[in-house]
Amino acid sequence: MKKFLLAISLFAAAAGAVFAQSITQEDCDRARELVSQMTLREKIDYIGGYDKFYIRGIERLGIPQIRMADGPQGVRNNTRSTLFACGVAAAASWNEALVREMGVALGQDSRARGVHILLGPGVNIYRSPLCGRNFEYMGEDPYLASRAAVNYIKGVQSQGVMATIKHFALNNQEYDRHHVSSDADERTMNEIYFPAFRAAVEEAKVASVMTSYNLVNGVHAAENPVLIRENLRDRWGFKGFVMSDWTSTYSALASVKGGLDLEMPQAWCMNSDELLPLIEAGLIDESEIDAKVQNILQTLIAFGFLDREQLDRSISEDNAYSRDVAYRLSCESAVLLRNEGALPLKPGRRNKVLLMGPNASVIPCGGGSGRVDPIYSISLAEGMKGLGRNWSVSVADGKPSVKELESASAVIVSVGFNSKTEKENSDRTFSLPEGQDELIEYAAAHNRKVIVVIYAGGAVDMSRWKDKVSAIVMGWYPGQEGGKAIANILAGKVNPSGKLPMSFESRLEDNPSWKWYYPREPKTKRGFSYRYVTYGEGIFSGYRGYEKAGIEPAYPFGYGLSYTEFEYSGSKCIKSGDGYDVVFTLSNVGGRDGAEVSQVYVGEKNPCVKRPLKELKGFAKTVLRKGASARVTIHLPASAFEYYDVKSHDWVLNPGYFNIYIGSSSADIRLVEEVLM
Repeated sequence: MKKFLLAISLFAAAAGAVFAQSITQEDCDRARELVSQMTLREKIDYIGGYDKFYIRGIERLGIPQIRMADGPQGVRNNTRSTLFACGVAAAASWNEALVREMGVALGQDSRARGVHILLGPGVNIYRSPLCGRNFEYMGEDPYLASRAAVNYIKGVQSQGVMATIKHFALNNQEYDRHHVSSDADERTMNEIYFPAFRAAVEEAKVASVMTSYNLVNGVHAAENPVLIRENLRDRWGFKGFVMSDWTSTYSALASVKGGLDLEMPQAWCMNSDELLPLIEAGLIDESEIDAKVQNILQTLIAFGFLDREQLDRSISEDNAYSRDVAYRLSCESAVLLRNEGALPLKPGRRNKVLLMGPNASVIPCGGGSGRVDPIYSISLAEGMKGLGRNWSVSVADGKPSVKELESASAVIVSVGFNSKTEKENSDRTFSLPEGQDELIEYAAAHNRKVIVVIYAGGAVDMSRWKDKVSAIVMGWYPGQEGGKAIANILAGKVNPSGKLPMSFESRLEDNPSWKWYYPREPKTKRGFSYRYVTYGEGIFSGYRGYEKAGIEPAYPFGYGLSYTEFEYSGSKCIKSGDGYDVVFTLSNVGGRDGAEVSQVYVGEKNPCVKRPLKELKGFAKTVLRKGASARVTIHLPASAFEYYDVKSHDWVLNPGYFNIYIGSSSADIRLVEEVLM
């Protein structure tokens, strides 16, 4: 109880420290005055990064040096910090309030280290399990990713720290990312790949946007006017600044014209040697440089960076609030995929639990700029041993003997990837790393109660052993508290409530993007050779594609088991504003307290264009004591019924009838209503 009250009081204090998130006219005027006092060389120098993770200061004008830090799961770069569950795990919690707390905690951790700009969140849509950075992102559905991103950003920025939405756009694979063009049509981009970025700009007022390494429809993202000028600036009204990903620029002229404001980590292209001749030749006007400096400065001013110290010494680097949020996020994000009566485990000295596998004694993290060195971490072995004296837990050193397996009451096999096998700048395999499938099969051959715990950023191939084991827990990369959280779930001290933010396919070939995932033959443009990936599945990615093809995945989007059971009843749709309130009763009819994620999908009955059978448009996570019921209301605005029209280049709503699907997952629909729009 004391810990709970501490967490509440810390969050209340954090929530009270609200900083500006919108750029005012006064901020713009002040920035314009500073720009007018800068020399041309100062302005050019200012739009290039400095010392890898800094925006340079200009002392004579009172402009301080600005520090950036990776990344989405914790504040890194020459510092140990809180390691939170990864981005896809945050999405798997389906808990908007908790993701906002994660953002608040990240903001506090940034302030404790004097960091002005946090380079997160990442919101590239999960298109295939192969992408090496899926763990940083927020799943396959644009609505779920949008809600997670908005809350993450609002939390970070409430602490006076700028968030950075990335990687804009279509960075859905890591394979040869500098030389691959992601080629998608206008509707696909707007319905699937843009919504999380758009919500970050329009709703969360994100301060900065980072472009991606890849090309988009043949143009590098950092110099792509369709992305930056047409969509980000003109259509969504973005007022902050646009930075490149590190070493992702190729042309000074194209970067300036395309709309890039800040080249990171330094000015490889947008420097004096490149830009001054272009200005003298009349190819670039000095006012274009002024606009970039203006965009950066007005954002820094809005956050108060010119008027206060960013380092907050009142916040400990080992922040109690961050530790608490990290633990709760680990608990709520784990997904129970299979349970044939094996879980929760039963305590007792005679019930011997054997823990084995390559990830038993470590807490892995995905690799690259998303990898964080934690101040401490709790492995699954440590978590299981910390359950108390009434538990008998042993950890196998390597491959256990047949005798050890047969004498155990239950065997936990901890498998998955790590920072070397799932990481930035390369894709991973669908199968588990070498030898892990065999290890699971070996355990299952000699014990009837095998529980598999998986650490990964997305789906893995379970076909060899899925039906041979008693339980499967998807732990993602659960952060520094992961071992404690998963141990408490296995022991029944925590009831699992996570749901999948993506579909888990049975075979890689079932994935809607499979036919188009790998690059086609090379093209050449302006002397640059690249290959292209056609997004041939269009809007039918993820569960949309499985339903269109009639393919049943191993585990569907939105799926996750609990130690209790929930019933849905009494649904109705009530006209509310320009949309509807979907109302129903949720009842906990099982034997334990628990939480259920109720999901609302919308499907047009007789569409005039091709549309998915249904699309997620609302959800709510409800905690219920055993035997309790609650009336749940989920609002659907008119935008929930729209599709993107390529003729008008806008979102449209065709009048007609729509089905409203209410359920526990995309494949487990409990109630259906019909509305007229």
